[in-house]
Amino acid sequence: MTASRHSPFRQDSPDKDWSTHPFRVPRALRGWLTDRGSLTRRLQARHVDFCVRPVARGLARPFPDETHLLSVPPQTQAYVRDVLLFGDGRARVFAHSVLPRAALRGAWGGVTQLGAKSLGEVLFTDPRIQRLGLYMRRLDARHPLYRAAQRHTRIDVRQLWARRSVFCLDGRPLLVTEVFLPAILMP
Repeated sequence: MTASRHSPFRQDSPDKDWSTHPFRVPRALRGWLTDRGSLTRRLQARHVDFCVRPVARGLARPFPDETHLLSVPPQTQAYVRDVLLFGDGRARVFAHSVLPRAALRGAWGGVTQLGAKSLGEVLFTDPRIQRLGLYMRRLDARHPLYRAAQRHTRIDVRQLWARRSVFCLDGRPLLVTEVFLPAILMP
C-alpha cells in the first residue's frame, strides 16, 4: 500500500538505523518482524489467554525519530499509548502508538477509548486503513523505546528488536511501533 503524493506525512525514515530489510535480524525473529499481518491475531492464535495491558496513555511529545514520519514539529504534543501484549502470562511485546493531536478529531478519535482492547483489532478490520512502510531496527539503552520497554517490564537484556509502521486513515497518520521482548521466542 502506498500513500498519495499529497499525504500529510512521510513514508521514508531519515534514521538509517530503521531499515526495510531484515538482513541483520536474527533468524528466530525474522518472521515476527517481517510479517505484515496482524500481530494481535498471530499472538491470539498462539496464546489462548492473550491480553493487552495498557501501561501509559495521554498527550506527550513524540520521540525525535517519530516526528519526521508524522510530519509534526519536534515540540508538538501527540496522543501516545503504550501497552504490553501478554500471552501465557508473559509480556511478549511492548507496543507504542503515536497519533498527532490534530488526528484525534475524526476517524482516529476512538483510539483514545481503547482501554485494554488491542489496537490491532481496529487496524486490521477497517478496510479504509492503509498500512504503509514496515521498518525494523535493533534498539539498545540509547533509544527511548528501549528504555520505555525496560521501565514497564524490568527486562535485563542488552538489545531488543522493533518494527514500526505508519497506518493511514482519511489522510491522517498513526505510527505504531512494536518492540519484541525476549519472551516472544518462548512457547
